Amino acid sequence: MNILDTFKFALDAILPIILLIVLGYILKRIHFLKEGFLKVGNAFVYKVCLPCLLFYNVYSIDSFSSIDWSVVLYSEIFILLAFLIGAICCKLFMKDPKQKGVVLQCIFRSNYAIIGISLAQALGGSSGLMIASVLSAFSIPTFNILAVLALTMYNTGEEKEPLSKHILKTLKGVATNPLIIGVVIGLIVVAIRYAIPVNADGEIAFSLERDCVFFFKAIKDLGTIASPLALIVLGGTFDFAAIKGMIKPILGGTLPRVIFVPLIAIGSAVLLSKYTSIINFGPEVYPALIALFGSPVAVSSAIMAEQMGNDGKLASQLVVWTSLLSIFTIFITVVLLRSMSLL
Repeated sequence: MNILDTFKFALDAILPIILLIVLGYILKRIHFLKEGFLKVGNAFVYKVCLPCLLFYNVYSIDSFSSIDWSVVLYSEIFILLAFLIGAICCKLFMKDPKQKGVVLQCIFRSNYAIIGISLAQALGGSSGLMIASVLSAFSIPTFNILAVLALTMYNTGEEKEPLSKHILKTLKGVATNPLIIGVVIGLIVVAIRYAIPVNADGEIAFSLERDCVFFFKAIKDLGTIASPLALIVLGGTFDFAAIKGMIKPILGGTLPRVIFVPLIAIGSAVLLSKYTSIINFGPEVYPALIALFGSPVAVSSAIMAEQMGNDGKLASQLVVWTSLLSIFTIFITVVLLRSMSLL
């Protein structure tokens, strides 16, 4: 494949996502989209559409035997490594305790649920989306638990709640997280389906898509609108506030998020697959890895930072700048992997 075909592939995969974000930003600037719509739309996507999307794609798994557990383990290891290395760097090189946790959260926590899953679908089709959905069952709770640790471990103020109380709140939040619920229900249904005996024709006794068509189609339709609506709302929430006085922490969070973490995590996967027998990832895996490690920081990180007494303004800036710069870094990543026939 020549370089023009490679660039065309990357553009075809990424531009639809970019255009929807830009559309949301423009519609907000011309006052077509109001704050009320963006707030409700964000909640609707998060609490209804995305859980349906994740359930549908997890349900599409043939069985647990089709899950590549090496991808799950690899992803979890590198999320934890990003957290640990980031925690050390923030401790050594940053002064403001209210900014340390915000930057650390930016380093390891990607916008996997919205941009990541959309990107995995664009790059890998149904197979890439399936792997990305399975990874969400593990990465989303990991992100949430580590985020609470990041936003409390540097906070030395007297108003700080005990760490154990924060952890209990986080565990409760993880258990009631709509995305987690959608994935877990999907996994439970897959397990039940896997345990149901088949008839003489090799068909299972009951399936949603065959025996409950109206319900299955409703879930599928809600999941279909999740990604485009989420991206439009995301574009509408962009607020280019003044960055004076925040350049250093913005760079400290943005560069690792969009360059160093994806470079190390994805680059290691390529090298280990090519030169060792430790892992052997095929082209169907890399869309999910790009989605998990190459996406900008989660939009919800800004809200979480503000509520937990950290620098909410810095967190908002990191959401904006990682989103903008990831456009270029994701494009370069796609081009490089495509040129190596890994996409």
